Amino acid sequence: MKRYSKEFKEQALKLSDEIGLKKAVEQLGINYGTLAEWRKTRKRILSATSTTKTTPITEREIQLLKENQELKDANEILKDALGFFAKDRKK
Repeated sequence: MKRYSKEFKEQALKLSDEIGLKKAVEQLGINYGTLAEWRKTRKRILSATSTTKTTPITEREIQLLKENQELKDANEILKDALGFFAKDRKK
């Protein structure tokens, strides 16, 4: 199970903003879907915390968004593992 540090995620997001998602994935050697999900989550968090929103986002909501992303990352890892083992059984 591959876990990425908060710092790595932030740097990966910054890189993907600068050079694009596809190039960042190739350069970092991570799953396209993983980085795409990180970007979606960041976008949701930023839009939820924007000043145009009438109701402010609470710390609990931020915590839940982060937890949700961690669970999505874990699911992605499990899907990859399932594919690996299913492929191995076909031999």
